Amino acid sequence: MLNKWLNCDMPAVADMLEELNTDYYFKEKTIGFAGKEKVRKVLFFLRAALFPGVYEKYPIDEDKINITIVNNIRAAAVELADLVEKAFKNECSDEVLRATGCMVCRDKANRIVKELVENLPKIRRLLHTDIEAAFAGDPAAGSNEEILLSYPSVEAMSIHRIAHELYKNKVPMVPRIMSEYSHHLTGIDIHPGASIGEHFFIDHGTGVVIGETCTIGKNVKIYQGVTLGAKSFPLDEKGNPIKGIKRHPDIEDNVVIYSGASILGGDVLIGHHSVIGGNVWLTHSVEPYSKVYNSQPNPTIKPGNGER
Repeated sequence: MLNKWLNCDMPAVADMLEELNTDYYFKEKTIGFAGKEKVRKVLFFLRAALFPGVYEKYPIDEDKINITIVNNIRAAAVELADLVEKAFKNECSDEVLRATGCMVCRDKANRIVKELVENLPKIRRLLHTDIEAAFAGDPAAGSNEEILLSYPSVEAMSIHRIAHELYKNKVPMVPRIMSEYSHHLTGIDIHPGASIGEHFFIDHGTGVVIGETCTIGKNVKIYQGVTLGAKSFPLDEKGNPIKGIKRHPDIEDNVVIYSGASILGGDVLIGHHSVIGGNVWLTHSVEPYSKVYNSQPNPTIKPGNGER
């Protein structure tokens, strides 16, 4: 009976599914789910170029490190240029694509990928400061190698610092796919738009959320479960959230934020050398050198005297 139904009636279900998906899956210019796997492949090649020998399955001959780096960058660049081009095309109308002959999106993608590759040494140096911050900030850390191979903070930041470069160039979709892949791997949710300074460390990591318009200075350390998020969403005349506005807090240099703290709002500034205690709910700014700890029902703020 099932076989008869599969042969005679089931194709009608497939026809309905096809009609429902013609607005997305069958667009030639769309990244699609295959593109998600390509993004992961790009991240593998780029991170293998940043840290040769860490992501490959087999040891690398020291005499061939330069060749390995070159091959990884080339493989990443070819795949990424195609993804970025398709992401831009996905936002173009058919009229624009016909008028430009599809070359505008391709040229833009090639320029962005070239810029990213040129910035890889800068990204590598930034990631090294993140490793140093983890070693300095965690007494359980035995070596830089242990941190690089096992700490979720470095895993997340190695992806974020790549995704952020693409985000700055207004690349659609691809940076967000990267950040969600990082979220899947580490439990750390960093929007690619967040701007994060050097020597950044997330201890333990699970449950951390850092919003799109958040800025974080140098030498900042945060613990698990911290949210740097939005307080509310201004709505347009149709009741939809207004996009592209400042929604998330700014964290100045040398700040420590303990586990479970929530700091919310685009008008919130955490002054440098401040300490935010665990489980604090904070929706207003604090002065530099402040210490904020949880005292129900409202946080208690003690202005600092210049000491941590």
